[in-house]
Amino acid sequence: MTTRRINLEEQYNIPRVCKICGGVMIFKGVGEYRCEDCGELDYDDYGKVRMYIEEHRGATAAQIENAIGVSQRSIRQMLKDGRLEVTQDSRTFLKCEICGKPIRSGQYCPECETAVHRNLEAEQRAQSKKNIHGTGLAEKGEEGQKRFRRENI
Repeated sequence: MTTRRINLEEQYNIPRVCKICGGVMIFKGVGEYRCEDCGELDYDDYGKVRMYIEEHRGATAAQIENAIGVSQRSIRQMLKDGRLEVTQDSRTFLKCEICGKPIRSGQYCPECETAVHRNLEAEQRAQSKKNIHGTGLAEKGEEGQKRFRRENI
C-alpha cells in the first residue's frame, strides 16, 4: 500500500508545500489542495486535467499536455485507473487489454473484467482449500476417529 501511495504522489505531482507561504497543503478532494496557513489553492495533475476538461470538453491528450503541461503518459494512466473517461462522441478510444474491444475507461471491457474477477475468485478459492488446517487425521493410526471427545456425558 505504501509503494502504491508513493507512486501516485510522484505520478500525479501532488503538492505538499504551499508555493506562496511554505505552509502544508491539505487535500480537499478531487485533486484540490488548500494551504492550511494562507488558504492558497493548488491542484495535482488530476485536478488540473479535470478542470481543463470541464472547460474544454472533448480535448485530446495532446491538447491537454500543450495547455497545462501534464504529460500524455499521466493522462493515459488516469484513464487506465478509471479516474478519467473518454467522451462518447470521441473518435478515439482505449482498447481492452485482453480482447482489444474499444473502451472508454479502465483496462478491460465489461466482459473481460468479469472473466478476470471470476478467475481471481477461483484461484483464491483453490488457494484457501489448500490452506485449511485442523481437518483430517490427528496422528498416525487414528483413522476416522474424532479428534475431540466429551468425557462426561
